[in-house]
Amino acid sequence: MDSGLKRELEQKVRAGERLSYDDGVALYDCDDLAWLGGLAHEVRTAKNGETVVFNVNRHLNMTNVCSASCAYCSFQRKPGEKDAYTMRIEEAVRLAKDMESEGLTELHIVNGLHPTLPWRYYPRSLRALKEVLPDVSLKAFTATEIHWFEKISGLPADEILDELIDAGLESLTGGGAEIFDEEIRRQIVDHDTHWEDWSRIHRLAHSKGLKTPSTMLYGHIEEPRHRVDHVLRLRELQDETGGFQVFIPLRYQHDGAKPADGKVRNRLEERTRMASPAESLKTFAVSRLLFDNVPHVKCFWVMHGLSLAQLSLNFGVDDLDGSVVEYKITHDADGYGTPNTMHREELLDLIRDAGFRPVERNTRYEVVREYEGPTPLAERRREPQPMWS
Repeated sequence: MDSGLKRELEQKVRAGERLSYDDGVALYDCDDLAWLGGLAHEVRTAKNGETVVFNVNRHLNMTNVCSASCAYCSFQRKPGEKDAYTMRIEEAVRLAKDMESEGLTELHIVNGLHPTLPWRYYPRSLRALKEVLPDVSLKAFTATEIHWFEKISGLPADEILDELIDAGLESLTGGGAEIFDEEIRRQIVDHDTHWEDWSRIHRLAHSKGLKTPSTMLYGHIEEPRHRVDHVLRLRELQDETGGFQVFIPLRYQHDGAKPADGKVRNRLEERTRMASPAESLKTFAVSRLLFDNVPHVKCFWVMHGLSLAQLSLNFGVDDLDGSVVEYKITHDADGYGTPNTMHREELLDLIRDAGFRPVERNTRYEVVREYEGPTPLAERRREPQPMWS
């Protein structure tokens, strides 16, 4: 990128002028990662100061049985496969209750598109979970799952969301977005939920007062222009509803460990390379610069590793999710050494070690607790510091 275009983009960003599709493509073409990160960090600091928010959450996947066979997914199983599972509601409640320690504030629930479970299983599950965890927010179901509930119940999403909200739902999850470009999407997604239905369901959720996350799966067969298109679609929807609290770029994963049954479920591996750390940092930075109307950008450390998560805090990110103990969607297969477990104190250390002040939040991004900032560098040098992988 020549110096003239850099100055032009800097001026637009600092003047609060909205960046265009062409601007986004130009930013991805830029090989000056330090400049790009610095510009994104300016925006991140103007919006959120020197704080990093996190939450104390747990993930619950009640079934991995799925009617779809998406090309990137190693989590799904078909009925009758050896490691397919579906929890009884009582089992899900017992497992969730066991997760309650440490001041848990959020339960994050995503499942496969089960071909035979009745629709009523899902609101009943939420009611039972809310009964035993009344102070824990239930963030549950992707827009793809809500679309699936429409099919199996015959009810419209409007009625489905009303019943789920009545059962205790406080937020949808952001999954199912992947990449919205139709040409790419039809190569990686094996279900009928595309941009039109994904956006329709989130728009409806926002109209009912729910705040939701938005996501993008990157680093597979898409190109930077597809990422720009994806973010701008979300930005336009955010202009309309104001319902997105956070944008989460999710790094596509290869299967580092092959499944015991030998079945190849991730069919993209032979065609793809996982995004490099530099590409991930660029994706965070460009996303922060383009998505000017969303308050937060999150690094889901499980998919990126802890060192990159720390670096991302200087590339537009201000949210680290979360104190996850078990994340089956990628950890069933990845084998890359990213820890399953991060407790509150470990997250506090991670954030402070990166030079930021931790703030614990809940699902609605309300402050639960503010913590002291990082130890001054002179004091830190007096003793060995941990290394994050």
